[in-house]
Amino acid sequence: MPPLRLSATRSNLLAVKQRLALARQGYELLDRKRDVLAAEILRMIGDAEGVQHKVDEQFKTAYSILRQARAVMGTERVRRTAILRSQETDIHVTPRSVMGVTVPSVHAHLPEAVLAYGFGDTSVLLDQARVEWGKALGLMGRLSEVVTTIWRLAVELRRTQRRVNALEHVFIPQYEGSLRWIEQTLEQKEREERFRMKRAKDALDRRRAEEAGRA
Repeated sequence: MPPLRLSATRSNLLAVKQRLALARQGYELLDRKRDVLAAEILRMIGDAEGVQHKVDEQFKTAYSILRQARAVMGTERVRRTAILRSQETDIHVTPRSVMGVTVPSVHAHLPEAVLAYGFGDTSVLLDQARVEWGKALGLMGRLSEVVTTIWRLAVELRRTQRRVNALEHVFIPQYEGSLRWIEQTLEQKEREERFRMKRAKDALDRRRAEEAGRA
């Protein structure tokens, strides 16, 4: 990157040094944040795989019991009973922070059952199916929480990576180039000034010598 277009002055030299120090400090902080985010994402991917496995197993169990209930009661009776007892599901989503990133905390469960049918015309398998589907719902809430967290952390990781790259390949080299240019320019000016002063001193010495010789 070309250096910044600045005048070669002491004040600009100090300003560029300060900017360079801040850029390096920011790079170190963002670099550490990038590493922590990457480690956290990998850890949560492991959690997500574990929760996904539990969800798959829970769905198998819930479907198995539901099939048994349909075999005992008939598909139409199960459907009518399910319609009679349909109710809202409690889902609570609260925000929390992970590495400065807002992610959801999801809690989902079925409320206490309110029977809308008699025990005589249904099978206990139907109640068991409700329990198993309630467990599946809770696991789905946990899975959605983990997956959403991974997605948001990944977005933040990409954003952090872009900032790290910008500092490493754009701003820091630009400030370093500007610093070198200002230092070299000031050194050149100082050499030229010393040379002029030396010439002026030599001329003054010669003049004094000539005047002393005439006297």
